Amino acid sequence: MSYELLLRNCRLLHPTEPIAPVDIAIANGKIAAIAPEISASAQLELDLAGQLVSPPFVESHVHLDSAMTAGEPRWNQSGTLFEGIEIWRERKQDLTLEDVKKRAIAALKQQAMQGVLFVRSHADVSESNLIALQGLLEVREAVKDWMTLQVVAFPQDGIYGGEKNEALMEEALKLGADVVGGIPHYELTREDGVRSVHRIFEWAEQYDRLIDIHCDEIDDDNSRFLEVVTACAIRSGMGSRVSASHTTAFGSYNNAYAYKLLGFLRRTAINFIANPLINITLQGRTDTYPKRRGVTRVKELWQQGMNVSLGHDCIQDCWYSLGTGNMLDVASMLLHVSQMTGAPEINACYDMVTWNGAKTLHVEDQYGVEVGNSANLIVLDAIDRFDAIRRRATVRYVISQGKLLASTDRPQMHWQGEA
Repeated sequence: MSYELLLRNCRLLHPTEPIAPVDIAIANGKIAAIAPEISASAQLELDLAGQLVSPPFVESHVHLDSAMTAGEPRWNQSGTLFEGIEIWRERKQDLTLEDVKKRAIAALKQQAMQGVLFVRSHADVSESNLIALQGLLEVREAVKDWMTLQVVAFPQDGIYGGEKNEALMEEALKLGADVVGGIPHYELTREDGVRSVHRIFEWAEQYDRLIDIHCDEIDDDNSRFLEVVTACAIRSGMGSRVSASHTTAFGSYNNAYAYKLLGFLRRTAINFIANPLINITLQGRTDTYPKRRGVTRVKELWQQGMNVSLGHDCIQDCWYSLGTGNMLDVASMLLHVSQMTGAPEINACYDMVTWNGAKTLHVEDQYGVEVGNSANLIVLDAIDRFDAIRRRATVRYVISQGKLLASTDRPQMHWQGEA
């Protein structure tokens, strides 16, 4: 038998079982066979010499509409979330479809070359022309042969922050946004914030969409919209379809309240999305010392069995001028900030940018290196999860829907000094 692509001498990473040495055969865009040794030929054979094969990275939270706009029209000098919002409000007045599409596709290619093949992006729907949304919907179609892109209708200025915003949100869902977003802590009042969460759940049921809410992304320990999301998830039974992004205020809650809330959360299947690169940068700006780390209680959520995945959030924009889209950078930052340095914890950080992300995006049926699945996988110059994160391992090959999408040569270092 002849296959289209044959990967020999792999070390296959599995979510729960030990790493296994295997060959992997691909045909018709799917994984056709996995075995210790496959005695067949292929149009293309790659001898991986024991390198690690993993399902692709999953980007659970990014803003492609603002990607690669750092310094336009000015730099964020305070480094705060709120100055970033003001700068973006100025920049988005000049958005065009071509502008959004060009930058978004460039960012997605950059991510794909680093092993990311599943992405959830938020699109600002606070402007009446909905250019950001329309641009990302067109990008979703343009990249579908090599990238799975979900688009969130995100009301950057609040659902009730302007008289047209609620109608714009609904129009965005009618146009085809995959996910209902929100930002209750940025609504004008707490009452508006609570009302916005209820409205989000109503839309999700009405249009059969997932939910992903920017929730309590602030240092204020009185910002407690997560409890509203939790209550709505319990009452609606929609928990597994709901994601709470950021939840940085959770890290500032007093422990008595935080552990009561954890008890309620255990009654749901809510997904949490942490964005450690951006939140270690944005949060704690008004603190003197000691400064808060500005990241949600990832370790405690993980210990309680909650699904936690990670996002880059920003790639070179008015909130975060750095970033390459490399999810190993995100996992590494999370490991440090959340002090998850035990062996099981390090492995968990890797899972947060792979299997956990697939669960967040609700694409588990499309995900995983298993016979019959679409052949989406990456080859890492590493031997295991720990090695991949520690060295920010090079993604040697990216295979999307059965086709070799990208390859990177192993970097070579040469010692020139004396012994």
